[in-house]
Amino acid sequence: MNLKDKITELVKKSAQKSGIVDTDRLVVSFSNVPNLCDYQTNFALLVAKQLGKKPIDVANAIVENLQSDENFEFSAVMPGFVNVKVKTPQLDEFANAVLKDKNLGVEQVKEPRLVFFDYGGANVAKELHVGHLRSPIVGEALKRVHIAMGDKTLADVHLGDFGLQMGLTILQLKEDGYLDAFFKKGADIALLPIENVTLDVLNDEYPKASKRKDVDKEFKALADEYTLHIQQHTEPFYTIYKKIKDLSVKEIKKNYDLLNTTFDFYLGESDAYPYIDETIKIFVDKHLARESEGALVVDVAQEGEHIPIPKKSPDEPQRYKNPMPPAIIKKYNGGDLYATTDIATILMRNRDFHPDEIIYVTDNRQSTHFKQVFRCCKLAKISPKEQKLTHVAFGTMNGKDGKPFKTRAGGVVRLKEVVGLLIDGAEKKLASNGIVGDRELARKIGVGAMKFGDLSNTVDKDYVFDIDKFLSFDGKTGPYIQYTIARINSILSKANFKDGVVKIESEEERKIVIALLKLISSYQVCYDSYSLNSLCLATFDLASAFSTFYNNHKILTESDAERKENMLALCKLVKASLEKALWTLGIDSVEKM
Repeated sequence: MNLKDKITELVKKSAQKSGIVDTDRLVVSFSNVPNLCDYQTNFALLVAKQLGKKPIDVANAIVENLQSDENFEFSAVMPGFVNVKVKTPQLDEFANAVLKDKNLGVEQVKEPRLVFFDYGGANVAKELHVGHLRSPIVGEALKRVHIAMGDKTLADVHLGDFGLQMGLTILQLKEDGYLDAFFKKGADIALLPIENVTLDVLNDEYPKASKRKDVDKEFKALADEYTLHIQQHTEPFYTIYKKIKDLSVKEIKKNYDLLNTTFDFYLGESDAYPYIDETIKIFVDKHLARESEGALVVDVAQEGEHIPIPKKSPDEPQRYKNPMPPAIIKKYNGGDLYATTDIATILMRNRDFHPDEIIYVTDNRQSTHFKQVFRCCKLAKISPKEQKLTHVAFGTMNGKDGKPFKTRAGGVVRLKEVVGLLIDGAEKKLASNGIVGDRELARKIGVGAMKFGDLSNTVDKDYVFDIDKFLSFDGKTGPYIQYTIARINSILSKANFKDGVVKIESEEERKIVIALLKLISSYQVCYDSYSLNSLCLATFDLASAFSTFYNNHKILTESDAERKENMLALCKLVKASLEKALWTLGIDSVEKM
């Protein structure tokens, strides 16, 4: 039941009766003055001049035809708004319909699609760190929004497992003596373990190699050769690569499990490799590629296009880079690049799954890269015309100093260390409530706090990572929502409540149902905007409305049995709606706090 659509249809018909033919601009929205009304429209203000009338006269004419409606109360107010208040019986009907609905009122898409999500972006041979946090958090929540709205989804972590980092890592390991057995003549490399190579070793070796490549040209050139050997399945490089990958993926999965992040596939760049030659051939055969300094490139710039340079301050004038550079799909030495593997991956996914949309979730520094990739795919018809390719670009997670989050020594913080800090903080909070020794509960609260703190922000903006603020049991935080659910669990358990109907008898209950209307509508907003902040705000508003109701009414000691049952039914509705919202955000609900 969509009340906003019902109201919109009623107002449109009334406007047309008033002689207004064009009602396309008529939009009904939630009121920004909730004490006066629940919904409103400024349509009269938009069309008054065109009609040669005062806005308030247009609004009054629209309202005249609506006075007798049994579900809504309409009024015209200066300077020309039409205000709408939902009558209590209609709110009762809505609340009970939601309580019975398996989707809890969340409107389903009319034509479900298959949406393929690419997020996570972990690199093999490198432990996940703080820079890997936002992609799985945002990607998982966006996927769940689509599931909640009725779409079918698939998700792939898309491991970085075939690029230069692998060549650099293996070269450094070889030079440091870890791989001697693999390069002995006649060695049975398939049976050889990678002796003494652990994740801690990889965490040291890759950064060492990465720094060295910037100052040692011979080392960089040899690493490029190693990378090419891996991509061409040359031994022993390819077997070494697979063993390192297996070691890394086990740990990567553990990290994602901590975050409640799930994938249908743990595929990587290597899985797209069989499609590389065909991909390049498509561009060559269609005369879309040209040679440039020994490399093969595709021109993707559009006429008159310039790339804006990010401003250092809001007052700085806008400057522009040169037009979009060409996409390089094959290097001078025959090696492949990220653009090549990403295009080949889209070819592979379209062959295997035919998704209606592919959504990539990465940081905003990759925006130009994905513009190039998407344009290449459309030029070559690797992506069909009707398919949507979307890049969700997120901002940086910063410390309280406004700079990228680092250790006290200035190093990169490992992801599991961040989660550990959150769990430790949650344990301290729980201890103050008399709950000690429940590490899993602390994980649910700590990770939920971080996720809510992240997703409460518009996805493309930087935000401050503040553990103390995130873990607060008061205010717009994940623990506040979890605590509200735990409180309702306690009420329903003590009352031994099973079933009942909602019947509004107080202003606090009315505000709960209006907050529920806003929560339900926020799913569509998130679906359309690829950002979760609307759902976070609406979830908090519902929890806050319930807390006011709880503080002002004695639910468990209510003497009127029918009244008590009605209030308990409302508790059940709020609990289910909050749990659905948290599930969508990838946050666990908890039984106690």
